Amino acid sequence: MRIVFMGTPDFAVDCLRALVQNGHDVCLVMSQPDKPQGRKMILTPPAVKVCAQELGLETYQPSTLRDGEAAERIRLLAPDLIVVVAYGKIIPQEILDLPPYGCVNVHASLLPELRGAAPIQHSILQGKKVTGVTTMQLDAGMDTGDILLAEKTDIQPDETAGELFDRLKVLGAGLLLQTIVGLQNGTITPQKQDNSRATYASMLDKSMAPVDWSKTAQQVHDQIRGLDPWPGASTVIHGKTVKLSRSHLGSPCGKRAGEVVGADKQLEVCCGDGVTVLIGELQAQGKSKLRAPDFLRGFKIEKGTILGQ
Repeated sequence: MRIVFMGTPDFAVDCLRALVQNGHDVCLVMSQPDKPQGRKMILTPPAVKVCAQELGLETYQPSTLRDGEAAERIRLLAPDLIVVVAYGKIIPQEILDLPPYGCVNVHASLLPELRGAAPIQHSILQGKKVTGVTTMQLDAGMDTGDILLAEKTDIQPDETAGELFDRLKVLGAGLLLQTIVGLQNGTITPQKQDNSRATYASMLDKSMAPVDWSKTAQQVHDQIRGLDPWPGASTVIHGKTVKLSRSHLGSPCGKRAGEVVGADKQLEVCCGDGVTVLIGELQAQGKSKLRAPDFLRGFKIEKGTILGQ
């Protein structure tokens, strides 16, 4: 197929590579403009643009899709299909109507659950045991189009959002290829989404980081792994903010919420339901992340310490 590809972050890279490796004619790759990143605010291209340039593909980074310029450029290319993966902007109807096979989107949840910006992280934050990827025909709404194909996968008990991200982007690339074959062969019957079952995955921000130790151990564990790698769950220890990662569930403890019951090979903290969470990696503000034994050698935490104060 002749395809225009629209995507921006790393999640979309596997889909782009899969299209090229499977012989599709990717005539244009669109991504959002380069943005300043890091402490020095260096202008940095998005991952999809970097990948496209490595593959020798033409790139285009319009600041808006609503002035008619992008639509005209796509129209002149006459693509059979537009593929959209984490592009980051709503696609106007005039673009959606251009290709004969429409615009196919790869979304990292089992729609209609977790529509929106951060479905991978929210699947863990909400304690889900199963997630997956969905391909759909884009419409003018936010992830509301007809479902084409979906594939499920179990979320592992200690899996972080970053680890799940890496699995789902591979799963999504494979499902995209299956979807294109199905569209070409006419073997896919689009299914309307049940809007009554829709949930939303809002963007992440740093206000989500502080751990409330009065919650259950499972909720705290899900927060720590769901916010890994960004923005990272955190707590206050001896007046300093410390990021927490690599957690797993512990055992009944009968202590106060937030009380440290072990600080040796791992930091073990009691939660509101009387069960502990064990934390395997910690990072003090402005410092490098360390395994718990190394961190605890230089940052003394006594049993009985109450975290978050």
